[in-house]
This record gives sequence, C-alpha cells and structure tokens, in this order.
Amino acid sequence: MSVIVRDTGFAPEDFTGSFVPLEALAEGDRAVDVGPADGLEALEGRLGSLEAIRIAFQSFSDGRGFTLARDLRARGFAGRLRAQGHVIADQYAMARRCGFDEVEISEELAARQPQDQWQFRADWRDHDYQARLRG
Repeated sequence: MSVIVRDTGFAPEDFTGSFVPLEALAEGDRAVDVGPADGLEALEGRLGSLEAIRIAFQSFSDGRGFTLARDLRARGFAGRLRAQGHVIADQYAMARRCGFDEVEISEELAARQPQDQWQFRADWRDHDYQARLRG
C-alpha cells in the first residue's frame, strides 16, 4: 500500500484510473508510468489526452525525475503529475517546484518520515531562493 503526500499532508488515494508502463501506452490510456531513464518522445502529441503521469524515483539520490517533471510542464502537460518511490521529505519542496502535484511513498517511508516532516516543507513557494531575491 502507498501513502499520497500533498501540501496538506498525507491524503487518501483518489485517482481512480490505472497507470500503464510507457512502453505499453496505447490509444485511450489516460495514465502512464515513466521511469527515470525514459525519454519523453513517446509522449509527443499525447500530453493533452493524459490525465496523470507518475514518475518513478528508484533512489532519493537520483534527480532525473525532477528533470522529467520540469520538462513535462515545459511541454505543456497540465494533468496530475506524481512522483513515486524513494522521495524523502527534504525533497518535497523541490518536487513541488519542479511541477509535481503529489508524491507517492511507501508506508515504511511514511513511518520513518511522518506527516509533520512533509508538512514542514509544504511552504515550498515561500522559501526558495528566488522568493528571497524578489524581496
């Protein structure tokens, strides 16, 4: 079972669709799983028809998922963007700044890093370096 993290804290799963692997994406599919090494070329022309994209993080030290999220938003993806896997609470603000709407973590990680640690970083708009420069 997984735990969904949003700015308000831990939330129940409310996505009713099913994610398919990128290599199995077919016409009519509404949600896709993308791995850290996947290219986004396969999604060209499909971003407007997708409701959700879930990007896997296999390790907290692998930042490729942040780049993928930023690229998807730059290409115009406006649907739900979810980070899944080993994202730690310290990375939550970065995930939100890159374009993720939510993070899906394991129950084990949620037990090690409870809701208050995630909520502490939910003010991601206020404490970035650009906000400090603006004044």
